[in-house]
Amino acid sequence: MATTTRYVFCVDGPLSDEARSAFLGMRITEAPRQTLIDGEVLDESHLHGILAQLQALGMTVVSVRPVPG
Repeated sequence: MATTTRYVFCVDGPLSDEARSAFLGMRITEAPRQTLIDGEVLDESHLHGILAQLQALGMTVVSVRPVPG
């Protein structure tokens, strides 16, 4: 049985509408200078896919961390 891990991705600046639509199903929280995107990640391949999508959208990734629990 596969288990998912919740991750929080912190990126510089706000997300465009295009970026928001790329992360449907994930929670997006905007702070003054950064945006937090969090949600379930299926496996390492999925994690790398999310990072590639952020890069393709021109976002600067500040941090990526799994959420314990």
